[in-house]
Amino acid sequence: MLLPAKTEVARQLRRYRAWERVMLASPADRAVRATFEDSGYTLCVLMGKRCAREAADAAERYLRTTLAVYLQEQDGRPRPAGAARRGGRAVARLAPATP
Repeated sequence: MLLPAKTEVARQLRRYRAWERVMLASPADRAVRATFEDSGYTLCVLMGKRCAREAADAAERYLRTTLAVYLQEQDGRPRPAGAARRGGRAVARLAPATP
């Protein structure tokens, strides 16, 4: 899985939050709304999310955690209790077959 540079995510997240504040201050301004939506779309593309709010949340998690923790959270599946690490992949230990 390719992930963006943290500096770029931080920059785009700051941009999104700044335009969010401007848009909330003047919601009738179409140019402001369009720029806010563009910044949200950029964040969605960077973070692989469909919703700008989800993308902002994912960006914040990505910036405050390590890469391994972030990927584990994104996977959403806990590792099996008997999993062992071999060659960088989790390998489930199988119980011997009983006749």
